[in-house]
Amino acid sequence: MNIEELKNEIYKLKRKKNALIVAHNYQIDEVQEIADFVGDSFYLSKVCAERPEEVIVFCGVHFMAESAKILSPHKKVLLPEIDAGCPLADMVTAEDVENLKKKYPDYSIVCYINSPASVKAKSDVICTSSNAVKIVREFPNDKIIFLPDKNLGSFVKKQVPEKDIILWEGFCITHYKIKKEDVEKAKSAHPNALVLVHPECRPEVVELADFVGSTKQIIDFATASKEKEFIIGTEMGVLYSLKKLNPDKKFYILHPGMICPNMKKNTLQSVRDALLYERYQIEVEEEIMQGAKKSTC
Repeated sequence: MNIEELKNEIYKLKRKKNALIVAHNYQIDEVQEIADFVGDSFYLSKVCAERPEEVIVFCGVHFMAESAKILSPHKKVLLPEIDAGCPLADMVTAEDVENLKKKYPDYSIVCYINSPASVKAKSDVICTSSNAVKIVREFPNDKIIFLPDKNLGSFVKKQVPEKDIILWEGFCITHYKIKKEDVEKAKSAHPNALVLVHPECRPEVVELADFVGSTKQIIDFATASKEKEFIIGTEMGVLYSLKKLNPDKKFYILHPGMICPNMKKNTLQSVRDALLYERYQIEVEEEIMQGAKKSTC
């Protein structure tokens, strides 16, 4: 099938199966185009829970589909590519959390949503890149272990200096590629552009940015701004929405390697196959689901 035939087949199957298609901001353009909703992972999980459709095709990575399942336990959640994982999420395990609790019994675990359901279930609260600072600041315990992303944790630690925060040594392999020199080079090439970066970037990169925020916050900032040029320090899939919402503005990707290979695995073909064969269905054990749901922000 060509692209148009695939799209028509997807729309036909979606109606037949009473399905909802959601896509993360980092998905390829073609997948974002056919999605009913595009956005950050937690926003999409909430949309899935609020909508009436009984079948969810989640175009993202494994932990995102798990999050959707946790909030929509009675719905069928499908991940088009079953091996679309997240190296950051794989950097921490439920056993790691148990060991941390034994070593630091007075500390509370704040878990970034980019983590497995089994880790969420053993944490005290879950945060997103949008609300991490707020969650940590307002949490009743002043002793915090933040996991798994050390860079987001470092950003939070700087914003909430009054708290004792221990950082887990995980990181996003895509955002970690950006170095201070890349920002300086980009600013030199585009002196009139504002630098917008994700807090998963290294601290020295975040320090040089004009704005730091989640993918949605970056999109919202650029859209609301009167400025016309922006250097974007997050996965390049976000350019689809930025350009669509701001056709009169210019966007430059901060580093040519800002591509998440796992996010790019989902294609129109795999979305069509997910609907046709109702694969790959994501399941979360009941005990884990209940534990993760209790910690959800």
